[in-house]
Amino acid sequence: MKIQTILYPTDFSECSQKALPVAFSLARDYRARLVVLHVASPPPFVSYSEFQKALQETGGYRQQLEGMLRECQLPDCNAEFRLEEGEAATEILHVADAIPCDLIIMGVHGRSGLGRLLMGSVAEAVLRKARCPVLTVSSPFLRGHSSRETKVAEMAGR
Repeated sequence: MKIQTILYPTDFSECSQKALPVAFSLARDYRARLVVLHVASPPPFVSYSEFQKALQETGGYRQQLEGMLRECQLPDCNAEFRLEEGEAATEILHVADAIPCDLIIMGVHGRSGLGRLLMGSVAEAVLRKARCPVLTVSSPFLRGHSSRETKVAEMAGR
């Protein structure tokens, strides 16, 4: 299997961060292009227009998210960074087709039962609809929100 482009979507959670070294290692080993993606979605109870305004403000949410994306850089690997807006699974699939990628590597939260029903599963939607292989990195012992994930939610809710 020839791997030339790898897509690593991140929501900045601990579970997502567990997949980062895997993505960088495979990109380095295959000398592949690595695209690090974050999809900004409006939090519940925030209108899309309010969300758009927050993204466009100077020094606002968009710049903070772009900074967090750049923090995903690891030594010895050049990565491209993309920030998209919309529904996470839909945008991940859109970017995967647009670049086009040969592999998607993403962390999974491992939610089940009611948590999965209420929150949905971005990874599951990507797994079902992606046109390329998807490698999921599971962290079954990590539960709740990381400080970085909480920070993203707080910035979006302003």
